[in-house]
Amino acid sequence: MIKRRAFLGGTMALGASACLPPDQSQLGRLAAKLRIVEAAADGTLGAEIYDTATGYSVDLNRNARFGHCSSFKLSLAAMILLRASTGLDSLNRRVTWSADDLMGYSAFTTERLKDGATLGELAEATQKFSDNAAANILLREAGGPEELTGFWRSIGDETSRLNRIEPALNNVPATELRDTTTPFAMARTVAKIAYGDVLPELEREMLRQWMTDTQTGVRRVRAGLPDDWVAGDKTGTSFWPGMDSLYVDIGFVEPEGRSPITFAAYFRARETHSAINPASEQALARVGEVIADFARQDRILSL
Repeated sequence: MIKRRAFLGGTMALGASACLPPDQSQLGRLAAKLRIVEAAADGTLGAEIYDTATGYSVDLNRNARFGHCSSFKLSLAAMILLRASTGLDSLNRRVTWSADDLMGYSAFTTERLKDGATLGELAEATQKFSDNAAANILLREAGGPEELTGFWRSIGDETSRLNRIEPALNNVPATELRDTTTPFAMARTVAKIAYGDVLPELEREMLRQWMTDTQTGVRRVRAGLPDDWVAGDKTGTSFWPGMDSLYVDIGFVEPEGRSPITFAAYFRARETHSAINPASEQALARVGEVIADFARQDRILSL
């Protein structure tokens, strides 16, 4: 397990106190917008919009637990990059797997079944293409789900947890504790791995580029952002039988002329869908609109 260490800040001094005070009325207005999004979507919305420079945030149901679904793969890729940067492993180490490891959403590992792949290639495929078999192979190579939970603890996230592998980890009804996180915890974890000192600069840049290249979330939060803003994310979706459908999007936004923003958004619909529901994705796109409003508030820009 990666040794536990206190998170002491980062290259951008996350949550620094040297900033203008927030306009509470504006923050309240943005929080009200999130409540309106939730009401219109007829489900449960959890969201945390976090300014990496000031520590200010706008939220709804920030401490409610939601399943990761495939969004855990961002942290998994970060953990693999960290293990390589600290000498615990190598991104160039090649591994192989069998046909029994393959499942749905495993295009990369199916194509590479004969030749295998390096850990670096598997980490990239896990993040960019949400390859389920790649995620399970990486978890197996790193020591199991408990190692990812240990990674979260080592960077100060005392909330997020992973207990199972794909696909069982997607069975997360509202009362489930396993394989869950909260918007509050995950928005800050994304800030730490994307902009803090958890990863060396080269690995941080690589991970953010993978997130930017990821296309699974183009109809979610990123759909509500201005087209010229740099953004990256990792999504997750669960249609587990007998469970309300869950839609997830976590990531970062880099508005021009201000500090980056990270977000964690979760929408639990009131029914089990058989395929992607456009209205549920639209709820997350509207969270993107609130992020854009948040970014434009001059009163919460860092000095």
